[in-house]
Amino acid sequence: MDKRIVVLGAGESGAGAAVLAKKKGFDVFVSDMSKIADKYKKLLDDHQIAWEEGQHTETRILDADEIVKSPGIPDTAPMVVKAKERGIGIISEIEFAGRYTNSKMICITGSNGKTTTTSLIYHIFKAAGYDAGLAGNIGNSLALQVAEEPHDYYIIELSSFQLDNMYDFRANIAVLLNITPDHLDRYDNCMQNYVDSKMRIIQNQEPQDAFIYWNDDPIIKRELQKYDIKAIQYPFSELKEKGSIGYIEAGQYVIEKPEPFNMEQEQLSLTGKHNIYNSLAAGIASNIAGIKKEVIRKSLSDFPGVEHRLEKVCTVRGVQYINDSKATNVDACWYALESMKTKVVLIIGGKDKGNDYGPIKPLIREKCSAIVYLGADNQKLHDNFDQMGIPVRDTHSMKECMAACYELAKPGETVLLSPCCASFDLFKNMEDRGEQFKELARNL
Repeated sequence: MDKRIVVLGAGESGAGAAVLAKKKGFDVFVSDMSKIADKYKKLLDDHQIAWEEGQHTETRILDADEIVKSPGIPDTAPMVVKAKERGIGIISEIEFAGRYTNSKMICITGSNGKTTTTSLIYHIFKAAGYDAGLAGNIGNSLALQVAEEPHDYYIIELSSFQLDNMYDFRANIAVLLNITPDHLDRYDNCMQNYVDSKMRIIQNQEPQDAFIYWNDDPIIKRELQKYDIKAIQYPFSELKEKGSIGYIEAGQYVIEKPEPFNMEQEQLSLTGKHNIYNSLAAGIASNIAGIKKEVIRKSLSDFPGVEHRLEKVCTVRGVQYINDSKATNVDACWYALESMKTKVVLIIGGKDKGNDYGPIKPLIREKCSAIVYLGADNQKLHDNFDQMGIPVRDTHSMKECMAACYELAKPGETVLLSPCCASFDLFKNMEDRGEQFKELARNL
């Protein structure tokens, strides 16, 4: 009797896990409560994998030897609870894929900056001619790559949800950018539960591995005292802190080890304080992987940036439009506002994840000429910002929102979409929100 693997959720990660499981000789069944996208149906059909959509058939799921769960499905989902009660092991697609490859794993997590840092490391590895795959929260499913087009290196962006169901997986190079409140709705509104998830990135690391982290983060500093860290530590900070091996000094971007490296800070293609950290983390990871200095230097200066992350869209009637739809938490919006050089009309709102808007209020006071709320329910935004004495508008669609921005923004100002919230109240996802913003801005 073949061992039976059931995959819950048939998106990028689930479909990929199913293909790998099939290839490794398992009896595979895929179940998704929603509709499965056509491209994933075709992938499953091409590999003769049984699937269902719009339901979870209990008898077909609970006879699994092991379940591979999509990161989007919470542990509180009824089928997950039942599987746990039966003692069925539940793992993530990354954990499953990791069993079938000995490639080097460069893994990046943090509340903010993950996608930029992961994309930048991938950019540098590709420029160096390394055989690298992009996986995790971006790129193609790691499991699918392991099954169909294996690489020597995988650059993997890991969310806390993916880390939650990882047990034996080992990161050869682990990058922890920062830890700030996010997704608390999924962690019983308990910050420590979320922090514990992030710290899982260093589990299973060995003495020859590397752990790169932001030395100025108070939560990381506190947590590190609880762990026996085996890997070589590479802390970085904005200034030359005690023990940091990556920092900015006198306008120079500096990495001390393993190979000393420096370049002019103004040559970095990414601007803004938070991007100093992303650029340092990426430079250190590339340095550890043995990439030549001239390749790192060139790649750090010609990286084009990431879509939906402080993406300059267009200028209309002297007003610049910037798409930062990826800013799905308060901290990301703080970084965006901090990097603005003009007065801002800020678009904020969406599905609130238990946000505390306190940290951005001083920046809003200083930088914003108006705020436009964009959400199905904007009550919490009204409660937080109406009394600040800045003009506000209440909108419930991107079209309405952009009309309000067009009216409010004066020449020389910036319209910034940096919503602090998830997008699922009005949009399919944060990409859909960003695309609608860009299209409407270009049509103004």
